[in-house]
Amino acid sequence: MKIAGVDEMRSMDRYAIDHLGIAEETLMENAGLAAVSVLQSKIGLQDKKFVIFCGSGNNGGDGLVIARLLHSHGSRVKVFLLSDRDKYKGAAKTNYAIITRLPIDVVKLENAVTAKKDLAHCDAVVDAILGTGLDRPVAGLAADVITLINKSKKKVLSLDIPSGVNGNTGEVMGAAVKADYTVTFGLPKIGNMLYPGYELGGELFVSCISFPPSLYDKNDLRVQVNDYIALPVRPAEAYKGAMGDVLFIAGAANYYGAPYFAAMSFLKSGGGYARLAAPRSIIPVLAKQGREIVYLPQEETSAGSMALNNKKALLAASAKVDMVVIGPGLSLQEETMKLVRELILDIKKPLLIDGDGLTAIAENPGMLRGRKAATILTPHMGEMARLTGKTAAEINGNKIAVLRETAQKLNAAVVLKGAHSLVGMSDGNIYINFSGNAGMATAGSGDVLDGCIAAMFGMGLMPDEAARKGVFMHGCAGDLAAAKKGVDGITARDIMQYLPQALKQERKGVIEEKYYHPLFV
Repeated sequence: MKIAGVDEMRSMDRYAIDHLGIAEETLMENAGLAAVSVLQSKIGLQDKKFVIFCGSGNNGGDGLVIARLLHSHGSRVKVFLLSDRDKYKGAAKTNYAIITRLPIDVVKLENAVTAKKDLAHCDAVVDAILGTGLDRPVAGLAADVITLINKSKKKVLSLDIPSGVNGNTGEVMGAAVKADYTVTFGLPKIGNMLYPGYELGGELFVSCISFPPSLYDKNDLRVQVNDYIALPVRPAEAYKGAMGDVLFIAGAANYYGAPYFAAMSFLKSGGGYARLAAPRSIIPVLAKQGREIVYLPQEETSAGSMALNNKKALLAASAKVDMVVIGPGLSLQEETMKLVRELILDIKKPLLIDGDGLTAIAENPGMLRGRKAATILTPHMGEMARLTGKTAAEINGNKIAVLRETAQKLNAAVVLKGAHSLVGMSDGNIYINFSGNAGMATAGSGDVLDGCIAAMFGMGLMPDEAARKGVFMHGCAGDLAAAKKGVDGITARDIMQYLPQALKQERKGVIEEKYYHPLFV
């Protein structure tokens, strides 16, 4: 499913009105009908009391339509206006004129306290205050009303997006409604899908409001859900080399977990042959846990990290495999960082760079542009900040644009890890992933992801698809672990152990049904 930015949605509205001849009043009526349908299914209408807070824009106009429709269904309705009536324009003005001719109580709100009694005695609240166009912090009456709504503990339906959430970023602009349900119109907005906005929206419903598919599924809409990619069939006559042969360049003294989790998760995710190049001294420890891994002992620096003189042997090993993963637990020793930079320039195979590998290239990430084979980067927010030279706050304020610019500039697929991880492609497309949970913010989780992505490539997906599918399957395994153990205290090992179960459910189609079907009204 495509996801729209605020300006893209406005453009779609204008096109529908100006070129398709769909009247603005029709679009607003359809938005109201969709919202009432949700209220009918979740709250009921007959003899129910609803309080509707309306702002001055089209979001408020949608609220006026809902008030009229609820009245026609036998509901009791009270409307509070947060601004002057004469600010309504177009279809919103038309619907205000209609509602004044009906026996519906409409009150211009001067202060939030005025609505307190009605809130206390209603069945549900409709939030039609601000909509998606918010670009400055909420203050004054609107902020007071939002606080009052949240304190009321009543069921809340927000229109398009909870008031106070930025439609392009999901950020809370000072104060925001916490909704139980949100009906978004045309397409979900980016702010509906990214945290914290996603968490504030409750159950999300989508209404096309009569837009044709040619309008809401256009190729120039470059953000979309990380939707279903079928796993390649595993042939009955498959052998280990046919399921991917991957070299992991990872590990250093005191860093045992990262290389182990990366290589073993590759096998747990369906990969065939894992080769782990690690400092010689740590291999006996690793081998006690991962006997299925093939080890390539490497010469060490005095600090126990990989020495530069391993370069020739590592390049020879990389030439024999399908993919190379470099970076997990390598340490920040300067000689090892130099080795990483030189290897990245000379490895000819698809390459996944994570952890200390990303730190090694942070001063000159442009070196990746010269690579001919596919490159996948999997930074967390701190690593993304180092790669881009931006602060975490700057990235959070415009994740989509920063990720798109980085992926295109570096000619790489970039996985920005976090709540609803984002996968950016060099062609400008961005995918928002919906599997995973807060418990996965744990040491080693990213190393498990590395192995999972490599396994998806080994099983036959193209590199960009492998990045997307690996992120999704990694999140699914984390969800299975959390369902069994809770989100507090799950470890990278827990996530890794549930990878086979996640793959089993994916093969059965259970996971597709759980994650890939938005609710349309």
